[in-house]
Amino acid sequence: MWSFINPLLNLLTYGIVFGYFLPVQRPKEMEPYLLFFACGLLPWTFFEAAVLEASNVLVSSGGLLKKVLFPPEILPTVSVITNLFNFLLSLPILLFFVIWNGRLSPSVFLIVLPLLVQLVLALGLALALSALTVHFRDLSNITGHLFRLWFFGSPILYLYGSIDGPFRTVLRLNPMSHIVVSYQQMLFEGHFHHWQGLGMAALAAIVVFAFGSFLFDRLRDALAEEL
Repeated sequence: MWSFINPLLNLLTYGIVFGYFLPVQRPKEMEPYLLFFACGLLPWTFFEAAVLEASNVLVSSGGLLKKVLFPPEILPTVSVITNLFNFLLSLPILLFFVIWNGRLSPSVFLIVLPLLVQLVLALGLALALSALTVHFRDLSNITGHLFRLWFFGSPILYLYGSIDGPFRTVLRLNPMSHIVVSYQQMLFEGHFHHWQGLGMAALAAIVVFAFGSFLFDRLRDALAEEL
């Protein structure tokens, strides 16, 4: 239930704030704004929830890891997969509003591509952060704030193409920027041409996953002792 309520509350909160209390001149490409926002918010909610939950799962399940012998990487992986399932359950609701606004196109079948890239990126971060949090308990508090900054550093509230200057470089280096833009183009705009950006995000996701797996394997033997 909360997998539906949390994104909806965030959508309404930001929609009211930026639509009524802090109205700004937006490009026509972003209208209707709430639908544009939802096409980026829903994937982000899955990503953020998956990584943040996985980052603390080893600490919260320390007693289980000491009593039962099983690969500890299963726990952060299950956290990510669970949130993926929640995302897939909420996706038909988003598709309903896409259809309602007459924006459904064949490009919707391509959303499996950014979804796979996002899944690999989330798994890599989940493995790395879950292992590090066992050794550095305060990391879980810092991670939440970093993800809030990452949210505003991704083109969810604003249009990717409308940003110029140094911040444009930051957006290009952010793999979630390209993943969010891919969702927006496939669902909201009805066409997809951000192939290069999604390819860069896929490469970054593979690197993060390889690093996360390596780091988790290096710290594996000390997990039980630290817990």
